[in-house]
Amino acid sequence: MSKKRGLSLEEKRTRMMEIFFEKKQFFQLKELEKIAPKEKGINGMSVKDVVQSLVDDAMVDTDRIGTSNYFWAFPSKASQNRKQKILELTEALEQNEMKLKTTSQKIQEATKGKEESEERTNVLKELNKKEKQLSEISSDLERFRDCDPEVIECLKKQSHTALEAANRWTDNIFSIQSWCRKKFSIETKTLNKQFGIPEDFDYIE
Repeated sequence: MSKKRGLSLEEKRTRMMEIFFEKKQFFQLKELEKIAPKEKGINGMSVKDVVQSLVDDAMVDTDRIGTSNYFWAFPSKASQNRKQKILELTEALEQNEMKLKTTSQKIQEATKGKEESEERTNVLKELNKKEKQLSEISSDLERFRDCDPEVIECLKKQSHTALEAANRWTDNIFSIQSWCRKKFSIETKTLNKQFGIPEDFDYIE
């Protein structure tokens, strides 16, 4: 035999409201804790929390009279509260619908012009054409830059510096050849062959 399912909070709230509507009187909490389990099957331990949730939602009224707290709810008041709640929810729904509509419009505006069309295809082709032209112009600019007087002058200076450096090394090699000839009596031809020095090795003009 399956275990009987307990009441949900919403079911407890509904049954508690039935107590108030059916009896149409004021109750202390301890009275509700006795009536609710017996007549509506609400666990006595949960009565306080159920009643407080109804008070928080303005479905049940409460007031302190002397040293005791009393709770009550009448169908007319409950009807007004339900109407107010429905009104609040309706307004919230309308606001959300407006936000959704506004968001949808923004999305449409953001994607406008991005949908596939002949015009968009032509624009993209033209854009690709312009990008290709820009690349070609950049290449031509780099090529013609070699004719720039400032660039040419810079290249001349670099060439002159390299020439001077090469000839300094040539001087050094000739000095070493001379020293080897005197020190070891080696012919220049033999020395050049041994160290891989070309026969026509000379200064650069």
